[in-house]
Amino acid sequence: MESVNEDHVYDVVVVGGGTGGYSTALRAAGLGLSVALVERDLVGGTCLHRGCIPSKALLHAAGIMEGIEDGHRRWGIHAAVERVDAAVLAATRDQIVDRNFKGLVDHLHKEHVTVLAAQARVTSPRTVALQPTGNGSGELPRELTARRGLVIATGSVPRELPGLSSDGVHVLTSDQATRSDRIPKSVIVVGAGAVGLEFATFYRSFGADVTIVEVLDRVLPTEDPDVSREMARALRNKGITVHVSARMEDISRTDEDVRLTLATAGGKAPQTLTAEAMLLAIGRIPVSDSLGLDEIGVTRDRGYLVPANWDRLETSIPGVHAVGDLLPPPSLALAHASFAEGLLVAETLAGQVVAPIRYSGIPRATYSLPEAASVGLTEAEARELDTEIVVNRLPLTSVAKGLIYGQGGMLKVVAERGGPVLGIHLVGPHVTDLIAEAMLITNWEALPIEVAELIHPHPSLSEVIGEAHLTLANRRLHQLPA
Repeated sequence: MESVNEDHVYDVVVVGGGTGGYSTALRAAGLGLSVALVERDLVGGTCLHRGCIPSKALLHAAGIMEGIEDGHRRWGIHAAVERVDAAVLAATRDQIVDRNFKGLVDHLHKEHVTVLAAQARVTSPRTVALQPTGNGSGELPRELTARRGLVIATGSVPRELPGLSSDGVHVLTSDQATRSDRIPKSVIVVGAGAVGLEFATFYRSFGADVTIVEVLDRVLPTEDPDVSREMARALRNKGITVHVSARMEDISRTDEDVRLTLATAGGKAPQTLTAEAMLLAIGRIPVSDSLGLDEIGVTRDRGYLVPANWDRLETSIPGVHAVGDLLPPPSLALAHASFAEGLLVAETLAGQVVAPIRYSGIPRATYSLPEAASVGLTEAEARELDTEIVVNRLPLTSVAKGLIYGQGGMLKVVAERGGPVLGIHLVGPHVTDLIAEAMLITNWEALPIEVAELIHPHPSLSEVIGEAHLTLANRRLHQLPA
């Protein structure tokens, strides 16, 4: 490691300790660079403390609840849930988060990353001024200097509705919902993207009456329409009410509930929905104000830091890089995407030649019950290419393990005729694990015949991937002709 002098000069200074920031710091340190990581709250960021990890812990518990119901309904296992202790549920969630947090702190220490609890303000392309936040101990330097580069990784916060501030009780953001120790009896979920569906199915599994409201014309509107249709069917089967193409006309709250007047398509009369709680799942906005970025000339657009060079994730000011939720599309605002961005920037600052990120090759995952996952192009995107496309769809119940699980689901493969697989889309149990194989298939530009030559274990859900590619390779086994 290069030495750190007493003037607090480092090779790399990272502002923000979420997934993008700490991955940059760890990789840079592993490459022998001296690194300072400035975080105003807790390292790990939204994903660890308010997003990915606590929400998936809760969804695991919801899956257990559904397993008990499935055991009674399908398998003759006469068990019932007497009650759910929300405090114990929350405590287990917090233990999982805390263990991950302590492991990350220890890892940063062992990699010799200097972590400073402070609010940072960029004063030049190579300097950052610090103000203490009260989360740390010890003397805090007034300023840090970065020899090689400055990395901004301050993340995002949930978007809220104008005129309706969240209170964490009756109106919640996803950040608040993951840390709540109560399960409401009824919930209106505004937004049918990944976050909205995850919370909708979580609440439903624990017995809440759930209604989803989406302004666009389908759930999971950024995914392939076949994914949306299959997910909508699953939501209906769970007893979740879904309103799409919906417009909110009025929202009010009392001490007991929230009321939403809704206008829907088709000329129907407005209706009023009432629930104990409303979850806002309408996206997130980047945290880039008050950092001093405008003053040094960094180009921003609606708060996003716009790279002048996407291959290096370098902003309009040389030496100032951005990772994570601060990046506009095609970046995906996903934790695993920000890991890749952090690695890329660290290696770039270490002087390595790094391949740029191909964002279409990054898997997208929704951890609802059932799950949805996809990678590569949708059918519509593929048909925009100047080539002929072939598509194969089959239900997960076409393989024995899918029947055993009994949750339905589907697989869709989009390929170039005579060419590589372009996209794979899944709905069903455990598909966020199956998508790893699909990610390799699409990123390695595999031909269907090449996948068909690989032998999948029987019985397994992964067989559905093998079966789909056997058919596309004209080696059809169990799949019936269309």
